[in-house]
Amino acid sequence: MNSIVIELTVDRFEEDKAILVANDGAAISWPKNKLPAEIHEGSALSFDIAEAAEREKRDRQTAKDLINEIIKNS
Repeated sequence: MNSIVIELTVDRFEEDKAILVANDGAAISWPKNKLPAEIHEGSALSFDIAEAAEREKRDRQTAKDLINEIIKNS
């Protein structure tokens, strides 16, 4: 499975959001409560982004099962 690693820095906090800035200057607003408690302004972060193929497969199967249940009970 391929993944992409994005390096970010905590630029600042605004209310319940952390403003994260990537090396290319792109900014992301991220929920503060979704970061470790010890994170502070200036903290360096790494986000590893990868496709969650197994979860996607489970979600598809759940949707199919639900549709079949609806059809069966109609």
